Amino acid sequence: MKYLDINNTQLADTAADSVINRSAEQAALESHLQALQDRYQDFGKIAGSRKDLADIRLQMARTLVNLERGAEAWPLAREALDTFVQAEDFESAADACDVLFQSDQPDSLKALGQGIWLTVTYPMDPQLSVELLTHVVEETPDDADGAAVAATTALFLADIRASGKQRENLMFFATQTLGTVARRHAGVDSQATFDHWMDRLELKEPTKFLVRLRNVVDVLVQDDWWFDREALQTKLPVN
Repeated sequence: MKYLDINNTQLADTAADSVINRSAEQAALESHLQALQDRYQDFGKIAGSRKDLADIRLQMARTLVNLERGAEAWPLAREALDTFVQAEDFESAADACDVLFQSDQPDSLKALGQGIWLTVTYPMDPQLSVELLTHVVEETPDDADGAAVAATTALFLADIRASGKQRENLMFFATQTLGTVARRHAGVDSQATFDHWMDRLELKEPTKFLVRLRNVVDVLVQDDWWFDREALQTKLPVN
């Protein structure tokens, strides 16, 4: 009984510490949100651009998501997205899409699809690219090909866009993710079966898997685009 009593005491202490830590984190987030709201209210008194205001909106939205108040976060991040696209700040626009997805609202999957389109189309922090594509892996059923396409694209972008320690970390993470997808999708358990799986799903050639990613994005967005892709593509350097 003494052992059980000690063990129960330790469990109670651990639970109490967890509650205290959550309360402290909640209080810190509430305080941060209040500071951002004060800046937002005072914005008219300082010289700042619409993009500066969008930055504050996005910070507020991200904090609200962390407080599990996604419905309040959505309109802030949504307005920020429009401003960033107009300003051609596509990394911030993709970041806004990530916050919109994490707000867990009816159109969150549409936001994810548009964020992925932005992060593949424009060079940006590969950490954000990998995060967006990993959401697809997490949201896709085990037997669907979409997770394999997203995981392969994440590995590809980490390879070509990251460098140094970031590249090492992202490549490791993306490789592990792709391996997990292969196991759950087709029971892959060896290098030989992995290579066969990659060949079968046409995951070794970017010209093929990036076309398939387009289909994944279309399924997510459901033809409800919030910006003019054709207009943006005409401004790309290749044009």
